[in-house]
Amino acid sequence: MKKALLSLTMLAAFMLLLVGCGEAPEKKEAPAPAPKAEAEAPAPAPAPAKGNDLEIFSWWAGDEGPALEALIDIYKAQNPTVNVINATVTGGSGVNAKAVLKTRMLGGEPPDSFQVHAGQELIGTWVKADRMEDLTPLFKEMGWMDVFPEGLVKLIGTDTGIWSVPVNIHRSNVMWYIPANLEKWGVEPPKTWDDFFAAAEKLKAEGVVPLSLAQNWTANHLWESVALASMGADNWDALWSGDLAFDSPEGVKAWELFGKVLSYTNPDAPSLSWQQATDMVIDGRAAFNVMGDWAAGYMTTTKKLEPGTGYGWEASPGTAGAFMFLADSFGLPKGSPHRDNAIAWLKVLGSKEGSDAFNPIKGSISARTDSDLTKYNAYLQSAAADFGKDRVVGSLAHGVAANETFMGGFASVMEMFINTKNAEAAAKACAQLAAKSGI
Repeated sequence: MKKALLSLTMLAAFMLLLVGCGEAPEKKEAPAPAPKAEAEAPAPAPAPAKGNDLEIFSWWAGDEGPALEALIDIYKAQNPTVNVINATVTGGSGVNAKAVLKTRMLGGEPPDSFQVHAGQELIGTWVKADRMEDLTPLFKEMGWMDVFPEGLVKLIGTDTGIWSVPVNIHRSNVMWYIPANLEKWGVEPPKTWDDFFAAAEKLKAEGVVPLSLAQNWTANHLWESVALASMGADNWDALWSGDLAFDSPEGVKAWELFGKVLSYTNPDAPSLSWQQATDMVIDGRAAFNVMGDWAAGYMTTTKKLEPGTGYGWEASPGTAGAFMFLADSFGLPKGSPHRDNAIAWLKVLGSKEGSDAFNPIKGSISARTDSDLTKYNAYLQSAAADFGKDRVVGSLAHGVAANETFMGGFASVMEMFINTKNAEAAAKACAQLAAKSGI
């Protein structure tokens, strides 16, 4: 994992070049090494695909739906006779969709294609269980080895194949705020958590929630940013490579800092969606929110706020110079009922046209190195620049760093910590969970 993330960091420098010129770079001739095992090439998609259905399974509902619809519109234009079934299951970060998907997959009723986070969520859950088709031939056919960063390909691949098509790159460690509100309250975006604590006392005196939080998974999301700030990128990577124990002094310290951060959040967090927590910031009921940059898509597309003036952002406190990333992707499950239609869908996802239609709406940057950044707003251009120069590390909360066994148990650890605030007990529980999960 650590080597893959380092490769991703080096190859992400393509993004920095894109910001400087706003044009797509010339395609490199040398492809990345292909996986060792050969697989039968997927059957070519009809042109247009005839009859039948295409069931797309994802958690992009509600405010995240328009970005998915942009991809579906392209697919329908290319495949007008296919009946597209947009099977979304609501719930941020896929918390509900993943449970439904598991039931269907284990019951022998897979969708034609489904959304899955790159990294251990894909590999540890579905590839190791032999539930996915190898897409290496499709990558070769479409020339994708030349346009997806090698490090990202490693996170969706193994020695025996490539298992999904990435559609974007999101940043997890972002703190959001409304510039006009901060000016009114006389506070600055905090660079460190100590800066935040100082500002938080002033905000509380004004009757403002310092940091908005939402339901369960958003606590996991906040924790990873706090832990990254507390222990640094090297130790963060060392957790997942097994070189640093979760119950080490560094691990305990991260939980202690997280407990202090939680004391400045809203007590009704478990009843809120991530959008509602963002609304607290927009409405002036809260000053800050730590959320992935799909929040930028929400504020731009749904709330019609302009990046830079209507809303502002910084790396979450203490994480400047680090880019905690995640990538959404779609795979081809074995037994896909309409396989040819699904392959045609994957071709849209991996295309430059699809990428540049989807990502500006979604609030993410392209997984391709040749995207046209003139189509992306000020926030996304800044994210692309940071991705090109920052240290890239993988998200826990969104499937890059840890497998499903760890993530399922971590939710219980988080619940325990929220109730007890016992940092040593949480760190010890994580260490036991890591051993159980094979970390």
